[in-house]
Amino acid sequence: MSTAEENVIPAPMYRRGFQDAQRVDHVGPRTLAVDCGGGGIKSSVLDAAGFQISAPQRTALKYPLSPQDLMNIIALQIADAPKFERITLGMPGMIRRGVVVYTPHYIRRAGPHTRIDPQLAEAWDHLDMRAWLEATFHTPALVLNDAEVAAAGVVSGEGAELVLTLGTGLGTTLIDSGILSPHLEISHAPLKWGKTYDDVLGEAERLRLGDIAWSRRVLRAIDSLWPVYRWDKLYVGGGNSAHISASVATKIIENYAGTLISNTAGMNGGARAWAMIRDVEPDA
Repeated sequence: MSTAEENVIPAPMYRRGFQDAQRVDHVGPRTLAVDCGGGGIKSSVLDAAGFQISAPQRTALKYPLSPQDLMNIIALQIADAPKFERITLGMPGMIRRGVVVYTPHYIRRAGPHTRIDPQLAEAWDHLDMRAWLEATFHTPALVLNDAEVAAAGVVSGEGAELVLTLGTGLGTTLIDSGILSPHLEISHAPLKWGKTYDDVLGEAERLRLGDIAWSRRVLRAIDSLWPVYRWDKLYVGGGNSAHISASVATKIIENYAGTLISNTAGMNGGARAWAMIRDVEPDA
């Protein structure tokens, strides 16, 4: 019988020391991976295999956060980074072919679950983030939902694989035989009591309920998604996956073909994500 510990994918091993990153002969393009969360922005340079070859950088977010604020954070984080040939940026919300159709946190005055700032909402609405990154840093860019980038770091590429990330809210993505399926914002669907998956499973509710009661909610949410997806494999990650109780983790593993994944997947999938997309060209 499987145990929770046996089904946790660990953080990746680093190749040599970060100080030697410039001297290591890494085959293939280097990718600047940027993981944008509700509480902070993380980045690192990866080799083609997804190994981190620069020390991860993290900047805590201060709200309100404009698109220019995000761009400034990225620019500061890469000031001393090794050379890279492309960028992968994962951020919360509906991202379609590099365009921010909707993002739930960055349009708010003081962070998640606070009032929407109309000017921020307008600034982020249908922002072509990919084109802006490419013009600013003069390198090809890929912009995806953050759960999609996390998925790229862990899936096997075989069958239907569902990835759930638990953080400020809920991130979801479905991988079909190694290819990203069209993104659906399941997090905004109603779950219970007129509340969405984000409302019920987000960080604020975990802190209010405590880990044990919140973990039971996670299990019920997974059970509600099973008839919709009927996945072959399930991966549960994100920063809050570490707070899932041992009993619930065991049930996820044994009853739902589940695996717990490291929170580092949000960055480490940045290299592999390029091979998992059907088309990165913008709409005509």
